[in-house]
Amino acid sequence: MNRVLARNLSKNVCGTRVLRRTCSTVVTHEVSSSGSNESNAIRNSTDDGPQHDIAIVGGGMVGIALAASLASKPLTKHLNVAIIDNNPLLGRKNIIEKGHPPDPRVSTVTPATLSFLKDIGAWKYIEEQRHAYFDKMQVWDYTGLGYTRYNANDVHQDVLGCVVENKVLQSSQLSCVQESDLQKTVYPARLNAMDMLPSSSLTGLGEVPSSTDLFMRGRLAKLELSDGNHVYAKLVVGADGSKSRVRELAGIKTTGWNYSQNAIICTVEHTVENYTAWQRFLPNGPIALLPIGDKFSNIVWTMDPKEASDRKLMNEDDFIKAVNDALDSGYGPNPETTSSPDSLSWLTGDSTISAKERFETPPKVVKLSSERMMFPLSLRHAKDYVSKRVALVGDSAHTVHPLAGQGVNLGFADACALSKAISEGIALGTDIGESNLLKRYEADRKPANIAMMAVLDGIQKMYSVNFGPLNALRAAAFHGAHYISPLKKRIISYASGDQSLPLFS
Repeated sequence: MNRVLARNLSKNVCGTRVLRRTCSTVVTHEVSSSGSNESNAIRNSTDDGPQHDIAIVGGGMVGIALAASLASKPLTKHLNVAIIDNNPLLGRKNIIEKGHPPDPRVSTVTPATLSFLKDIGAWKYIEEQRHAYFDKMQVWDYTGLGYTRYNANDVHQDVLGCVVENKVLQSSQLSCVQESDLQKTVYPARLNAMDMLPSSSLTGLGEVPSSTDLFMRGRLAKLELSDGNHVYAKLVVGADGSKSRVRELAGIKTTGWNYSQNAIICTVEHTVENYTAWQRFLPNGPIALLPIGDKFSNIVWTMDPKEASDRKLMNEDDFIKAVNDALDSGYGPNPETTSSPDSLSWLTGDSTISAKERFETPPKVVKLSSERMMFPLSLRHAKDYVSKRVALVGDSAHTVHPLAGQGVNLGFADACALSKAISEGIALGTDIGESNLLKRYEADRKPANIAMMAVLDGIQKMYSVNFGPLNALRAAAFHGAHYISPLKKRIISYASGDQSLPLFS
């Protein structure tokens, strides 16, 4: 759906000094209006504001992933890209301090995302930093009625995923952008306003029309920044998170709801190395223990807001005890390893349980190694991902419950799909801001995102109720996922990034 924003903006700011950073250097350039020190942004003879092919609003993991993906493709690697974000880390070459405990903000990278990061050249930088592959995952709940263990070799893979600190992901992708041929300019500011007009003929504009002329004919979007400056772009990409300013200014509505849950995240330490991803469903929400390397793990613990506030404030010893109880026999017994139930034997054949499928207890936590961070959980979905000269990616388009660690993977898939659509548009000579081209991206990503959101929301709701018959149903689901090999393989493949739903493929 095309959305046209018509706002009355203040007059163009001419003759002002524009503070701007280029991605290729840590120096902040002060550029005069004459353009004599211009590095990457295109200025025309009328000096009416820098013009870019693409303006990415938001320099987080997904926004930088889009820039890196564009930089890796033959048809898009020479585009002129603006990154609008006031995060000072974007101007640094190296932002990782080695020797420190892992940051509590981490992402679980699926095999599909891992392939994407390799394709854009970021993975080689990630491998130089701390990260942790895992090839096993165990999921169970507090009733003790069932559990599921997943192994990478069940689907003939080496790993199920890799846990990486968010700052490592961002820094590695930024290195790709810095070392590429992409023309890039970082604007250390926030987006205040966005304007675009209906398209009209370019007749009579002359051989080299100005940015203002192109804007007035609907061929560019105009962005006003918090520092008083403005830029123009053929395409504006909202990668600015769940409270997206781009989405708001484009008039794109969302649907969704808040969960009555908060999540606590932190880094903890063990006496032994952890190579497994663990998740236990408790009465108030799941707790996950994710390996991060060097005998460290990451905790993501979901619970009601009151409990979360109490646990965030309790002393370290009490918190460690609570974590170990939550991951062991607190709230209820651990499941027993049994042979395949008779009711499933016709599907599973051999009812013996191998050592790799036996229930295990997670390694004990001995130390809290970071601050405890808390944030509310919600589900949000944009009704449209695109409008004329606007596209949304990542949390700007969708936010999901963190129980399966899929949020950032959906965002990386968005970045991959949008860069592909832009490349195809350039190959066809199409205006990259036209809705018909951008709709290809939406058609690619929207169904997959909605399907994953529905699965995660269904799991969250199923485990939010403690009710006898439902407990039995959950136990049956655990048994099915554990003992029915074809179903287990489909679940692993779907969680790894395969867009085919486990029960409908």
